[in-house]
Amino acid sequence: MTLKKYFVSAVFLTTASCAFAQGNGLAGISEATNMVTSYFEPATKLIYAIGAVVGLIGGVKVYGKFASGDPDTSKTAASWFGACIFLIVAATILRSFFL
Repeated sequence: MTLKKYFVSAVFLTTASCAFAQGNGLAGISEATNMVTSYFEPATKLIYAIGAVVGLIGGVKVYGKFASGDPDTSKTAASWFGACIFLIVAATILRSFFL
C-alpha cells in the first residue's frame, strides 16, 4: 500500500512541475513578444529614413540623366519611383503584420 502512495505522489509531483514549467514558458514567450514589438517602431522609422536618403539620391540621379538628355531617363525614373514605393509599402505591411 505504501508503494502505491509513493507512486501516486510521484505522479502528482511530476504533473505539478510540468504545469509550472508551462506557465514560465508562457511568460517567457510573452516577454519575447513584447521585446520584438518594441523594436518595430524604431525599425520602421529607420526604414523610412533609409527610403528618404535613397529617394534623394535617386532623384538626383534622375535629374542628372534628364539634364544630360539621356534617352533612358524614363526607365531610371520608373525604377526609382518603384523602389521608393516598395520600401514604404514593405515597412507598412511588415509593421501591420507583426503588430
